Amino acid sequence: MIVLSAEFVKSATQPSEYPAPGAREVAFCGRSNVGKSSCLNALAARKSLARVSRTPGRTRLINFFDLRVADDRRTREDEVRFADLPGYGFASGPKSETKQWQQMIEAYLTGREPLAALVVLVDGDLGAQPSDIEMVRWGESLGRKVITVATKLDKLSRSRRKQQIDKIAGRLAVPEVIAFSAKERFGVEDLWRALLVSQPQSS
Repeated sequence: MIVLSAEFVKSATQPSEYPAPGAREVAFCGRSNVGKSSCLNALAARKSLARVSRTPGRTRLINFFDLRVADDRRTREDEVRFADLPGYGFASGPKSETKQWQQMIEAYLTGREPLAALVVLVDGDLGAQPSDIEMVRWGESLGRKVITVATKLDKLSRSRRKQQIDKIAGRLAVPEVIAFSAKERFGVEDLWRALLVSQPQSS
């Protein structure tokens, strides 16, 4: 996959601030510090499209990014918009802020018309947590296409990676989990293929 362009669009906290509907939209969510920003940067083939922070819960807004991509032969081009959602689970900051982030996520997932798929990132080293299971079930209950990705698998030996993927898939009760590492750059093409075949769900 060739990334022709990638740019930050805007940040938002409520529907009135969202960018106007345009390209197919894909939302990325996961526990705080799961590696969402690193994943986005790897997909965009950019070092700093999304800000990477070592502080859990740093993302306090919904950040939108527009990308234009082409296949390796440049015979087909696609446009897609990424929405980087605030992390769930543990996060720094007062509980009032955590509640506000949850309300932002709920408003977006339930009401955003161009949303084609929800990518749930799971820490491949830690495994699926109860909050990950809850997010997958929630996305499914909303009729959204849910794509599950296990990040940070470079921390595991090659012999343990498939075993962990199977375990995560079982815990989440999903047919497939994409193995991903931003550091070693595997899983990038697999995730792009999943993103580009996603289509908006009918209301």
